[in-house]
Amino acid sequence: MDWYGMTDAAIVSELGKRIKATRLKKKLSQMEVARRTGISAFTVSQMENGKNTSLSSLVAVMRVLKLLENFDNLIPQQVISPVELLALNNKKRKK
Repeated sequence: MDWYGMTDAAIVSELGKRIKATRLKKKLSQMEVARRTGISAFTVSQMENGKNTSLSSLVAVMRVLKLLENFDNLIPQQVISPVELLALNNKKRKK
């Protein structure tokens, strides 16, 4: 998929579709996901329909759908060496 060729709204919409497809494959209702996450069924519906919701809601839904390991691919952990960290701190002090 060409993520860079998509608008932000299109990406959010695609993520919502994938969340819905995963929920349905796991035979969970929106109400059940809402109950397990502590968020409203309306928020689950909004997320699945490509509307903006909070990151904490996304994390909660992904936890229920057992998709948290996908965050490693979404935003890989970056290792900053002590030398790089020192250089970054020095730049901040000079400003």
